[in-house]
Amino acid sequence: MGKSRRKFFRGLGKLFCGAGGHQDGNDQEALEAITATEQRVFRYDKLAAATGNFSSKHKLGEGGFGPVYKGRLEDGREVAVKQLGRGSRQGAREFENEALLLLRVQHKNVVKLHGYCADGDDKLLVYEYVSNQSLDKFLFSREEGRKAELDWARRYQVILGVARGLLYLHESAHTTIIHRDIKASNILLDGRWTPKIADFGMARLYPENQTHVNTRVAGTNGYMAPEYVMHGVLSVKADVFSFGVLLLEIVAGRKNTAFAPLPDPDAGNLLEWVYDTIFNWYLMESHSVFFNQIVFVYQAWKLYEKGKSVELLDRALSPAITAADEEQVGMCVQLGLLCTQTDPKHRPDMKIVLVALSKKPATMALEQPTKPGIPETRRRRRSHGTTTTRGSTTTPVAAVSGDKSSSASSSATITTTATTTTTTHSSNLLH
Repeated sequence: MGKSRRKFFRGLGKLFCGAGGHQDGNDQEALEAITATEQRVFRYDKLAAATGNFSSKHKLGEGGFGPVYKGRLEDGREVAVKQLGRGSRQGAREFENEALLLLRVQHKNVVKLHGYCADGDDKLLVYEYVSNQSLDKFLFSREEGRKAELDWARRYQVILGVARGLLYLHESAHTTIIHRDIKASNILLDGRWTPKIADFGMARLYPENQTHVNTRVAGTNGYMAPEYVMHGVLSVKADVFSFGVLLLEIVAGRKNTAFAPLPDPDAGNLLEWVYDTIFNWYLMESHSVFFNQIVFVYQAWKLYEKGKSVELLDRALSPAITAADEEQVGMCVQLGLLCTQTDPKHRPDMKIVLVALSKKPATMALEQPTKPGIPETRRRRRSHGTTTTRGSTTTPVAAVSGDKSSSASSSATITTTATTTTTTHSSNLLH
């Protein structure tokens, strides 16, 4: 990482962490010079005026670390202003992290950060305003008309856009960025239904000269990769897993936690399989959430195995589905299952996912997903020396170069491992 970039990051850390940091005045000056040139600093009074003094009428909702308001700047731009709740130490860290990452990220499928404001205890981030708000508002709505607005053509474009955004973060940003919290509520939709990945408070940035970081497990139950939750192994394949869960949710129109075992002849086998392996999850806090995630992926796999992937499709879309749409649905289910393979080495990287989505289903040969399973526990891993995947027989779709594993001895702090990606960037896939 160059000196100017190190100065930028250290300066931004001082800005949000206050005088307790160890950065010198030169770093603060460097940050101010950069942000002044790029017009990234906003005055508090200007943002107050833009949002009606942060009135409830302008409030869009509550974010992870504070309220979000809609505003209009003096130059006419509509913005979303995220305000940090006072007294939140965890929120302050996530707030700083999001600013640090997004000030240097530019892609049409990643939400744009216009700038920030730090005025005493008042800290705000200023984003582009995205009119349709988040994907979950449509995808999981109980109103059939609202769900129907997100027809299959739009859903497929959302899938494509999220894949492009993730590929950019993993391979084409200034350095590898792992989002760690890909889910429907963190995908914003603009007026043209273009998806934009948002909420980078939990994201992790990996400079080229860094391979390990100490961090806590963070994310949303039901979307986190098992090797990350159970063993602390963090790589881009954790994002691929989350994308796979989201992909299956977009097809089904339901949250992964909303599924229950199907009342069919296979249900007994499903329960037998789950109960036979559920003890492997004893280290996790929310067993019921992970149980539902297993059921969700397993049901998708059973339908795929029977050649009935289209039966996973949201019923609100069924009347308008064409034969070509059914082919796309089948490919999406297959991709979703590949992305959620238990062994991260068996998951495709986002470039392969995007290539598959960009071609006609019949022209793209994909690996066959294996039966969903659960990785061995630490106890088993110590006794056998390696981690195995139940039922895994296929060749990995795309192996990750330099992937390493490390398990944590503490439930609070873990050591995670970055993945070094050596594939060639394909700019035409990103746009």
